[in-house]
Parts: sequence; structure tokens; C-alpha cells
Amino acid sequence: MIGQLANLNWISVLISFVVYCVLGGLWFTLFFSKPYRISLGKENEVLPNKPIFIIGPAICSLVMTITTAVLMHALNINSYSGALELALVVGIGYLVANTVNIAINPNIPRPILYSIISGSYHLVLIVIVSMILVAMK
Repeated sequence: MIGQLANLNWISVLISFVVYCVLGGLWFTLFFSKPYRISLGKENEVLPNKPIFIIGPAICSLVMTITTAVLMHALNINSYSGALELALVVGIGYLVANTVNIAINPNIPRPILYSIISGSYHLVLIVIVSMILVAMK
């Protein structure tokens, strides 16, 4: 599958990556800022704005975008319905499930709320990424 990297439409990967990052920033700082802070037990605090909190998620978003593009190419997904199916399988099966698993630990005071906010972010974004990738294939 790694051999698929040479066959990717890197413009679509770049656009998808930018969308993932921009909407991620908006998701956690504008759309769901207060519920997100509540889920972390920091509703009355300003969350730190260190480079790791921007660069780290961006790198992860890039890896997820490239992985999705590789899977779409390897599985020969060329339709919106196929892209949606892959996005739901990957989104629910890996991204949401892993987010819930990460949230269930003593450091996250509201794991269900955190899971809903972060898990739905990844599910929505992997659907959007998949649609962009298939549209530009």
C-alpha cells in the first residue's frame, strides 16, 4: 500500500489537510470552545496556546489525510458513496473508537462529553476529507 503514495493527487491531499486543520481550529476554539473546556474540567480557564497544541494536531491531521488517500487509491474508491462508506468505517471504527478510548482515563473529567466533541470532529472531518479526495481524484 505504501507504493500508492506515488499515485496520489497531492493537491487534493493538501487541500484536504488544510480543511482538516482550519475546521479543527474552528471546532475547538469557536464552535465548541466552552463544551470542550468543560469536558477537560477547565471551563473557567484559558487553554494554553503552545506550539505543540497547533503543530501536533496538524501533523496528525496530515497523517490521517494521507492514510485516507492511500486507502481510497488502494481500494479503488471513485464514488461519493464509496468515499462515504470508507469514511464511516474508518471514522467510527478507528477515529471515534480511539477517541473514546483515550477519553476514558482519570485525566479527562468528562469523558463522554470529550468523546462526543472530539469524536464527532474526527468523524465529520474524515467524511469531508474523503469527499474532497474523491472529487479531485
